[in-house]
Amino acid sequence: MTQPSWPPWQPWQAHGPQPWQRDAGGVPQPWAGAAAPAMLASHADRERAVDVLRAGFGEGRLEKPEFEQRVARAYAARTVGELALLVADLPQGPLPLPAPVTPVPRSFLPVDRPRTNGKAVGSAVCGVLCLMSFGLAGIPAVVLGHSARAEIRRTGEGGDGLALTGLVLGWLSNAAWAALLTLMIVAAAVSA
Repeated sequence: MTQPSWPPWQPWQAHGPQPWQRDAGGVPQPWAGAAAPAMLASHADRERAVDVLRAGFGEGRLEKPEFEQRVARAYAARTVGELALLVADLPQGPLPLPAPVTPVPRSFLPVDRPRTNGKAVGSAVCGVLCLMSFGLAGIPAVVLGHSARAEIRRTGEGGDGLALTGLVLGWLSNAAWAALLTLMIVAAAVSA
């Protein structure tokens, strides 16, 4: 098997034969000076390296004989380091080593809470203001509370407790006003 004649503009030709090249007897060149990781390569690692080689060939970075040599060498590679050397001079290489992933316990993950409904907050505020405004904020508290609970059921937002608080305080305020008006009407009827 003869070595292809490489164009003089390719800088790696000046450094001697590349690791994916074979000598005249077809024996792969040694990985001289390479501090290759000794982790064994998986089928997926080999396929990723071949994908990088295909992309390099498709972009015109590799000629067909060199591409074929590197693909054959990728499928024959035993370690991840050998694969990394095959794609080291291509834009998508070398292959990164997988980092060990340690799962985080569920108790330490952030809690994804739903957004609080704005009408529920308004209902609760109006319900509290009923006590200070002599019940004048009772009607808005009830209207906002019912509207908020309907939206919460439809959208899944948070704030149902706030809406319920506004509803209870608003209805208590309205009931107090209704009782007061009833007493005034009865008192007017009795005195007349």
